[in-house]
Amino acid sequence: MSTGAMSAASLDAARQSEPQSRGAFENRLRAIGAARYHDKHPFHDRLHSGQCSPEQVRAWVINRYYYQSRIPMKDAAFMSRISDPALRRAWRSRIEDHDGTNEHDGGIARWLRLAEAVGLDPDYVSSERGIMAATKFAVDAYVRFVREMPMLDAVASSLTELFAPKIHSQRIEGLLKHYDFANESSLAYFSTRLTQAPKDVAFGLAYVLDHADTLEKQDAAAAALTFKTDVLWAQLDALWSAYVEPGRIPPGAWTPDEGLLG
Repeated sequence: MSTGAMSAASLDAARQSEPQSRGAFENRLRAIGAARYHDKHPFHDRLHSGQCSPEQVRAWVINRYYYQSRIPMKDAAFMSRISDPALRRAWRSRIEDHDGTNEHDGGIARWLRLAEAVGLDPDYVSSERGIMAATKFAVDAYVRFVREMPMLDAVASSLTELFAPKIHSQRIEGLLKHYDFANESSLAYFSTRLTQAPKDVAFGLAYVLDHADTLEKQDAAAAALTFKTDVLWAQLDALWSAYVEPGRIPPGAWTPDEGLLG
């Protein structure tokens, strides 16, 4: 190979290893959500169109509680790794959004109000009895990912919040239209996230775009976001298998005669 040909090949290789522009990389992240976010799962179509039975709604509320309860634990694990006080202050609100404060309820309390509205005993739901093993495996994998992976990957995995406002809006509209339990109080979790999530994702997206300054880091961040979409999708796949089709409830999982009010 001639020296000129070798130089051209080296130049091509260098160009291929260059990071994407900020705009192109953001578009890449958004494309992951457009293709893989769990708003496209058939369970959500079923839920939002009023086709879920009361038992299927309750199974969703019970299993989703496990995910909600682990979000502040995930964020606490992430904060334990941060040496920059400014970054800790910026991230701290995520824990308060879910755990609440002395003055205000958080997302977990609001989720338990939804549980009560659909006929479940909140104490049963918060006890975590009846949660499917598959739900625990998926959610625990996410917490472990945030605890152990590079900080950029951990932040990137939170960017599913980019796509959350759309599904929250669809859910509020669909549940209000089709289910008697739906009202302002029982759906407060979703309406509150409409204002909380954009704040969180604006910070997280800026962090990822600022710190993913090589193609290798951009690839890792995209893989982290893909992993998180898989975590969300896997939970719904397990829910569908157990409570919709074929309706094979696994050992130890909630059955419709358990955990009911009264």
